[in-house]
Amino acid sequence: MIPWWSTSFGEEEIEHVVQSMRNKCISQGRVTEEFERKLSEFLEVENVIAVNNGSSAILIALMAVGVKPGDEVIVPNRTWIATAHAVNLLGAKVVIVDTEKERPIIDATLIEKKITSKTKAIIPVHMNGRSCDMRAITLIAKKHNLFVIEDAAQAIASRNIDGYLGLQSDVGCFSLSVAKTISTGQGGFTVTNNSELATKIRAIRTQGVENVKDPQEWPIPGFNFRFNDILASIGIEQLKRLPERLNHLRNIYEVYDKHLKDSAFRIIPVDIHSGEIPVYSEFLVENREIWTEQLADSGIEIRPFYPAINSAHYLQQTKERYINSELFSNNGIYLPSGPGQKISSIKESVKTIKNIVL
Repeated sequence: MIPWWSTSFGEEEIEHVVQSMRNKCISQGRVTEEFERKLSEFLEVENVIAVNNGSSAILIALMAVGVKPGDEVIVPNRTWIATAHAVNLLGAKVVIVDTEKERPIIDATLIEKKITSKTKAIIPVHMNGRSCDMRAITLIAKKHNLFVIEDAAQAIASRNIDGYLGLQSDVGCFSLSVAKTISTGQGGFTVTNNSELATKIRAIRTQGVENVKDPQEWPIPGFNFRFNDILASIGIEQLKRLPERLNHLRNIYEVYDKHLKDSAFRIIPVDIHSGEIPVYSEFLVENREIWTEQLADSGIEIRPFYPAINSAHYLQQTKERYINSELFSNNGIYLPSGPGQKISSIKESVKTIKNIVL
């Protein structure tokens, strides 16, 4: 069976973890600081704050900009549910915007009509390394005095004409879970060039009192969102592999794009020539369930897209239709992907698809 996702960890990660354990670097400490520094250097951003996962990164960013019960936060209808859950857990209202027609990212032209006096922030999500229209979103945010928090969980090292995604807003949020370009198993981090927000995020990460061993007061609310040196040990070694992994992911995209052009599978475009990095191999296909069964019988695992955000009834949504999002929800699939996926497996998947007649 060729899995839908494949990544890898080497002896270097094992040795680094062992070294940290022998040095009693277990909790969040100097190894975490080293990992944050290396990420900061790679992304060319002033502040990197590692946290326990990407979902927490979004939650902390919203807390730092002051989102509270009664506020509204704009999110796209195509994103992992964590984006909406972070808003919901703070008592704010999730306001959904449809995607672009050809790409499952927020349609910036639809944002302004969803803004009200209660709107506090916009969360553009760079799904599968695709750049949202950050220039347009930034202009809208400035016009209405809103914060912008980039959900770049799937976009580490992806770029547009203005630079790295996740660095073109107030705060950027990244994930280091298993199905990402680099992984620490679980984990995530936020980035910002705003020193005031960075101070707040570091404090929120540790019950509101970062680096205070014996606090005399509780200045702001926070929680235990801390990273740890074991995960950081893995992350330092994974980061070394990032450049080669970016090239490999581009190669996977090019193989699929070239050999499935005239097939039943329509690739969802990623602009690799402008610097976008496709973490996953995403396609639209009719009869998705039948294809899933047929390919599984042939030893190829594929995954359907997860549901759109408006399907979560507890978010108190209206009966509004999201036509573009529905297409991706109903017909989107992942073919075998990942930095550990062999090109030979990609070619075998292509060959199998071409040999199947429904």
